[in-house]
Amino acid sequence: MKTEQEYIRDLTEIRSMMERSTKFLSLTGWSGIMAGIYALIGAYIAFKLLHFNSQEIILNTKQLPENGPELVILALTVLFLAVGTAVFLSFRKSRQRGEQLWNAAARRMVINMAIPLFAGGVFILILFSKGILNLIAPSMLIFYGLALLNAGKFTFGEMRDLGIIQIILGLAAAYFTMYGLVFWAVGFGVMHIGYGIYMHVRYEK
Repeated sequence: MKTEQEYIRDLTEIRSMMERSTKFLSLTGWSGIMAGIYALIGAYIAFKLLHFNSQEIILNTKQLPENGPELVILALTVLFLAVGTAVFLSFRKSRQRGEQLWNAAARRMVINMAIPLFAGGVFILILFSKGILNLIAPSMLIFYGLALLNAGKFTFGEMRDLGIIQIILGLAAAYFTMYGLVFWAVGFGVMHIGYGIYMHVRYEK
């Protein structure tokens, strides 16, 4: 006859199996840390491209900056590096755990995350085409926060907390538009690094 400790161990294993089948748990803390580093480097380069004078763009929002294409390429590069690193590290973690990366939980998470990101991407392109540049950084933070909030139901709960923080930063950036790039750097850079360190310490050490 099983002891109480054996029953508890069996229940723990069953709960772990159910959690793995319903939640995507292959995300790593290092992917958040690296995404934050990429974002801070990107923000620094953007400051350089804007000559540390975002106020000039805010006051003349109908005129696109001369280095607009460079800023778009920079943003896409940061996005590619962050997503690529996350996929690579998640694949390595799932292989170490003997699990499949692209499972039902991963598909649910990606779909729920993709909807706000797609809507936000289209909205940002509209803002860019209209020359409303001072709302691009806030919009990126808000829609990204909504994506994290939506996807947090299918992975670690801490992702929802990060999403709420991103939304708050985005709303603040929409009010203090002259500091939009600073809020962007804090949200995508500092907060990602802090989130990654927390996740690494709590779940991976």
